[in-house]
Amino acid sequence: MKTPFPGMDPYLEQKGIWNEIHMDLIADVRRNLVAKVGPNYYVKIEQLNFLSLSSSNGNAADETVGKPDVFVISQPKNLPITSGGTAVMTKTKPMVAILSIPKSHIHRYLTVRWAGNHEVITVIEIISPANKVGHGRKQYLEKRHNVLSSMTNLVEIDLLRKGKPLPMQVTKENHYRILVSRADDRPQTDVYLFSVRQSIPDIPIPLYPEDPEPILSLNEILHDIYVKGYYHRQINYGKPPIPRLLKKDAVWAESMIQNWSDRFSGL
Repeated sequence: MKTPFPGMDPYLEQKGIWNEIHMDLIADVRRNLVAKVGPNYYVKIEQLNFLSLSSSNGNAADETVGKPDVFVISQPKNLPITSGGTAVMTKTKPMVAILSIPKSHIHRYLTVRWAGNHEVITVIEIISPANKVGHGRKQYLEKRHNVLSSMTNLVEIDLLRKGKPLPMQVTKENHYRILVSRADDRPQTDVYLFSVRQSIPDIPIPLYPEDPEPILSLNEILHDIYVKGYYHRQINYGKPPIPRLLKKDAVWAESMIQNWSDRFSGL
């Protein structure tokens, strides 16, 4: 069953679904591009592993990994006097401390590499919530800065409304954005801005300047993932998406869902 929306389905952003969509997108974008960039290039799934510190209640901590933690330690009063090294039982109750627990994160992205020497020509990032909020945002921005300071092209695909948009000098309001930054054109870059009401635009994938740029039909890929993954079975379209849409977009979305429901009722 197809999604009710023409482009990015805002319900795919919800927790528990986006992780699957993200992995599907990475795999299918790679499959789509492999045939288009050959034989001089190949597309590779890359992976970075990092740790962040969070408290036992799940909230992210400010400390960076490797920095000594600060613990609340009880200092029992009126300790019994011992002699001869003999242990003496005490009725003093300990206090409760909260430990910062290292949490493992996996950051996956794509690279287009030159087949001759395996040099990275283009980095393709499909943004996740961890790239936009908390400590993960800082780490991602450092990586982004390193790419933009090099002669590597960058394609940055942000299909999430959650979180503050990544830095970019553009004034038009939008739900989603795709950046295509060619190394030899910086600081200027191409950016594709679109809303929940629009299809995801086709985008070029830059290679070496003398080579033609293959076109990535991301809208088609995402909608195919939705159908083949039966994602409509996981989504409750009777509730608002998270984050919520503005009222005017929410009214439009409700009408799209109603039309979709009427069309596919009984399937």
